[in-house]
Amino acid sequence: METTTLQNDLLVHCITATSFPEGVKQAHEQLHGLVPFDENRKYFGLSWPAEDGRIIYKAAAAELHPGEFSTHHLETKIISKGDYLLIDVHDFMKDIPAIGNAFQQLIYDSRIDPQGFCIEWYMRTDLCRCMIKMKTH
Repeated sequence: METTTLQNDLLVHCITATSFPEGVKQAHEQLHGLVPFDENRKYFGLSWPAEDGRIIYKAAAAELHPGEFSTHHLETKIISKGDYLLIDVHDFMKDIPAIGNAFQQLIYDSRIDPQGFCIEWYMRTDLCRCMIKMKTH
């Protein structure tokens, strides 16, 4: 496991999956259909447990230009600045379960913020950074 620091809050626009894990691909496809793909855009998957034990999952992306998503009226979330514990998953498309395995390691680390959520940051087409915010001191 490694750590990284986000220097600034990051506003993302989200589409909620209808179910987890079955609806995840569809949520990402729907999000990608709203704006053109751009390798400079930041794409994410955000997840956390609901009160009933289900997993809430949101496909998310950051705007490249202010107001770019405004006509779509999407939910927004903030990925907070601060320190994050992370595991990079290389070639994740060849081993999707590796993302879940990374989060299974991260969620049991005593350094994570219990109010944090799981963040999949799709940094490249072959790299998914799995991260959870760390407790602040």
